[in-house]
Amino acid sequence: MIMKIRFALRKLWWIGVCARLVQAGDIPIVSPDVHPDRQVTFRVLAPKASDVRLWGDWMAPNTPEPMSKDDRGVWSLTIPSIEPGLSIYTVTIDGVTTPDPVNPRVKLRARTSASLVSVPGNPPELWEARDVPHGQLTVHWSKSTCLGDTRFFVVYTPPGYKPGASTRYPVLYLLHGSNDTPLGWSDVGKANFILDNLIAESRAKPMLIVMPWGHAVPFDAPQTNNNALFEQYLLQEVMPSVERDYHVKTDRTHRALVGLSMGGGQALQIGLGHLERFGSIGAFSAAVPSQFDERFKAVLEAPDSTNRKLKLLWIGCGRQDGAFDSNQSLSALLDRHSIHHVFAAENGRHNFAFWRRQLVEVAPLLFKSE
Repeated sequence: MIMKIRFALRKLWWIGVCARLVQAGDIPIVSPDVHPDRQVTFRVLAPKASDVRLWGDWMAPNTPEPMSKDDRGVWSLTIPSIEPGLSIYTVTIDGVTTPDPVNPRVKLRARTSASLVSVPGNPPELWEARDVPHGQLTVHWSKSTCLGDTRFFVVYTPPGYKPGASTRYPVLYLLHGSNDTPLGWSDVGKANFILDNLIAESRAKPMLIVMPWGHAVPFDAPQTNNNALFEQYLLQEVMPSVERDYHVKTDRTHRALVGLSMGGGQALQIGLGHLERFGSIGAFSAAVPSQFDERFKAVLEAPDSTNRKLKLLWIGCGRQDGAFDSNQSLSALLDRHSIHHVFAAENGRHNFAFWRRQLVEVAPLLFKSE
């Protein structure tokens, strides 16, 4: 009886607290609110605002949707369905774009930040954490001689990797997009979980993944020489460091170079420019290098040699992506020169929902003939 009385009093106390919070305008806000049917409601408490909008990477660029305001000053918007996985979004309050004020899950970028919403799959998707052996992520800090700053890259080692063992592993160098960091592919892309799950299902070979920072110059500085400087950093510092500190195979057939957006362009530029170092190249939604036909004339005009060297050349882009036309044109150029490649044209936008699916498709193709 005493316990029942205590429970009733506590309940009354909590009801009173909630009533006072509402009266005072201090309203508990839940955002994002993910529903079982994959609908997601976003909420922002901004009673003095006159216009609040939400943009997510599942939308077309620069097309934020207006939110509706209730009599308490809470703005809300329910999105009918979001593809399972992590998505990036922002809110714009009277013209000022910001992360969701009450969501602690923040997507850090080279400049500015955004929020993350996680929509689980049913059954769990390959990029979700499953009850399988997990690899490790290690952050490596070092002073860059060719860039002059101190920066880091991230290394994924697969389950069962032992520093003192004799087993040597192939390496996937995985590059991020513009305005991202070396953590993008693990934080949002979930590359580590993808490989954990593919390896557990015997669908992909155990491999290391190396994720360097693709901004060789500050993001708010002119980017003219960024890719050329990053190429030096990758080839002269990152790769030697990995091959010195990890048990990896060092021949070209056991190295792959894959990237998204800016990183896709870097993968094409560096990989095709150094076929003596890389046996597989992948580009997702790539920022295709300018004057491609002139830049890689030697590669295009020697198809037999190029095809012998490349175990895989993958070009993937979503049909709703602004980069689709340039990627499709690149595929057509490769066809004209009889360069073997895969052109994966699928529904999708310029976002990690598409890039995660691409990695799921490409990872099993790497090093598969071993």
